[in-house]
Amino acid sequence: MIRTLSLAVLLPVYMFISSCGFIVTGAATGAGVYTYMEGSLLRTYQASFDQTNQACMETLKSLKMVIIEEKSDGLHTTIKAKRTDGTPVAVKTAMIEPRITKVSIRSGVLGIWDKKVSELIHASIAQRLQ
Repeated sequence: MIRTLSLAVLLPVYMFISSCGFIVTGAATGAGVYTYMEGSLLRTYQASFDQTNQACMETLKSLKMVIIEEKSDGLHTTIKAKRTDGTPVAVKTAMIEPRITKVSIRSGVLGIWDKKVSELIHASIAQRLQ
């Protein structure tokens, strides 16, 4: 009993320390749970990697952002864009499982990021994936 209890307490701590927090937030995907990490706003979606990437691209285009670069290796994608005022936006996606994709959004330059813009982008992605 004590061993089971210890595992239940220590496993989430280990996952947090080892930067596997997306597993914890993935369970609450429907609730719109965000994680802030080093200026990026992270959220996990219950959608395929390809569907999520398409929703990200459509969102950036609908918000009148210019896509500067898109790189993908089939498991991770990085999309670099610029807002109309020239502020950089970086969207990174990573396949966690076949129907679970993590999305990280950073709007702004190092040290100065716009949380509201990142939240707006996530809200639009979530709406497209419904």
